[in-house]
Amino acid sequence: MERKSIDQIKRRKPSGAAVIRPELTKALFRALFEEWAQCGYGAVSLERVAARAGAGKAAIYRRWPSKLEFVCEAIQRVGLTLSDFDDHGSLGADINAYLRTTRAAFRHPLARKIIPDVVAERMRTPEIAVTLNSLAAARRAFGSRMLDRAIARKELQPALDRELALDLLISPLYMRMIVHSKNTAMAEIDRQAIAIEAAIKAC
Repeated sequence: MERKSIDQIKRRKPSGAAVIRPELTKALFRALFEEWAQCGYGAVSLERVAARAGAGKAAIYRRWPSKLEFVCEAIQRVGLTLSDFDDHGSLGADINAYLRTTRAAFRHPLARKIIPDVVAERMRTPEIAVTLNSLAAARRAFGSRMLDRAIARKELQPALDRELALDLLISPLYMRMIVHSKNTAMAEIDRQAIAIEAAIKAC
């Protein structure tokens, strides 16, 4: 019998455990949010999520041992990309960029349906509350760096009430778009940015 060459062995496709494909993982997250927006968290079906993503239910369980862990990772991944915390040269410009990116996220039809349900679910599901608290801490850390830049530019006093300042960054836009379900034009974003900057400087 002819012995197989080393090159043939190297070309052999891997067997055993299925390879985790990033594009399918992304499709599963998207399908989860679509299902969540349509049904609410309590009625989310992993079978339907998998079908939406063009996969079998096993594709979910290869990645996450439970629906809860699937949901928590999805929230964590998406939540950190909803706002712009980059340096735009001034506190006012930083706030304006932050609001514009957040506005775009809040305008997404899935986000507008899911975010209120996530907030409600945190009261019922401790694991989701832990995930949201971790996400909030990470986002506030990014926001705190924005404040540090403003302090370094001497736009803010070092002794400002940092927690209040961080609350002010998001509260007006969240109330307008999520709580009251109102559209927010760019002119309104500009007005909010001016008002928030003034309020933070008074903290």
